[in-house]
Amino acid sequence: MGTFFTPVEISGPDNERFETVDALVDTGATYTMLPASPLIALGVSPFDRHEFRLANGEMIHRDIGAARVRIDGRVILTLVVFSDEQSHPLLGAMALEQFSMAVDPVDGRLVPTAAIEI
Repeated sequence: MGTFFTPVEISGPDNERFETVDALVDTGATYTMLPASPLIALGVSPFDRHEFRLANGEMIHRDIGAARVRIDGRVILTLVVFSDEQSHPLLGAMALEQFSMAVDPVDGRLVPTAAIEI
């Protein structure tokens, strides 16, 4: 379920150049989905292809790669799905968990959470 847009910086795994995209924070999506053209321009290469079922039941095939994502100065390396150019970039639940961030839908922002050590 998409809640609000937030600026997200993306880069290739070995690239120091970041590009900013406005991503829809979507806690209903597992993966972060980003348009293929900026990912490829930043040096992100697909290493696998998966089948995904959309909410309407349609099955699609998309490439998967690893990209660096930066929010508020913190950087993670996360799996990303290469989307078509018409789709809104999505910041998925897996990246939010890696950042230890939660969604404040009332104020439309991301908030830090305390990581639990096991």
